[in-house]
Amino acid sequence: MEITKDTKVSAILEEYGDIADVMEVFGVQRVGRYSFRGMITKVLTVERAARIHRVPLDEFMETLNQAVARQEEINNGDGESGD
Repeated sequence: MEITKDTKVSAILEEYGDIADVMEVFGVQRVGRYSFRGMITKVLTVERAARIHRVPLDEFMETLNQAVARQEEINNGDGESGD
């Protein structure tokens, strides 16, 4: 998944739930499955989340992309450890 400024926060959390810790550093709180905040993340973009939490967009996206890359490495590594 490529994260852009237009990526919905909910899509990131659904795909990479484990990076919620990274997002919390920027003030984006964890959301419950049926909470009001959970509904908001469905329309909230990365760009808007960065603006709301007063984090530079480039810094926010860089950190998210690094977290996603680490998560993908972990996921890919788990599938190959069956020897």
